[in-house]
Amino acid sequence: MTRILSIGEAMLELSGAGQPDLWRVGIAGDTLNTAWYLRRLLPQGIDVGYLTRLGTGPFSDQALDFMAAEGISTAHVGRDARREIGLYAITLTGGERSFSYWRDTSAARGLADDPAALDAALSGCDLAYLSGITMAILAETGRAALLAALARARDAGCFVAFDPNLRPRLWQDEATMRDWVHRAASGADLVLPSFDDEARHFGDADPDATLARYLDQGAGQVVVKNGGGPIAFAAADGAGVVAGLEPETPRDTTAAGDSFNAGYIAARLQGAAPEHAIGRAHDLSRRVIRHPGALVREAVNPEAPR
Repeated sequence: MTRILSIGEAMLELSGAGQPDLWRVGIAGDTLNTAWYLRRLLPQGIDVGYLTRLGTGPFSDQALDFMAAEGISTAHVGRDARREIGLYAITLTGGERSFSYWRDTSAARGLADDPAALDAALSGCDLAYLSGITMAILAETGRAALLAALARARDAGCFVAFDPNLRPRLWQDEATMRDWVHRAASGADLVLPSFDDEARHFGDADPDATLARYLDQGAGQVVVKNGGGPIAFAAADGAGVVAGLEPETPRDTTAAGDSFNAGYIAARLQGAAPEHAIGRAHDLSRRVIRHPGALVREAVNPEAPR
């Protein structure tokens, strides 16, 4: 059995319900979204789990029950009696999303407080997945503890995938964000950056510059998402650019990158070459952004596990 562990923050998601002043409540979060899509893209024999920390109140219970019902293992979800699950709201303008967050006291901020629990969660793990948001919500000691645990797991054979997912509002300043993102990337086997964010915060002139920078940091493989444009990639079994991807007019881009990451990782796990995995990931992301919300059942092959 292959065991995948996604690491980050599960949150309550408020999204428009199609009527003024009416909101839909869901459970989402960038790394949870990717885990959710992975669960649907991969055979049941592959275990997809989530590592986070929740509170003990009814909304945290709702998140835990949701994950279990969706087939995501909750064996490494900790509980915190003093803190609760975080909350965010999505606002859409022409299909592009913006977020409002209430997460300063989120229980997930303590997910890396226990190094022994991190080691136990990662023991025997075949693939670990995290993001820049995972790093951003932690204190500096937690960031260091998480990267150290991932390094130990990697030494034991775990493949580490990382999406920089740059969100400067979550960091004390951009210099700190850039430093920790590079630290995480240097210990990753696969990095999945988004060019528009990388250009804005690292000054990259083009996707090739993003690709080269992360390879220089020590990343084993890099795939540069490009908002539907040509995707540059470099991996041990190939390098190049995938162009001519079919465009899509988005209704909601909330989980565009999260679903792309899941599509790419799932395809690679199933033996696809990088360029074919990129095509499959792009097709999934296109289907996702046709619908509102982060977790889009209509976008997933109905034959996939549910």
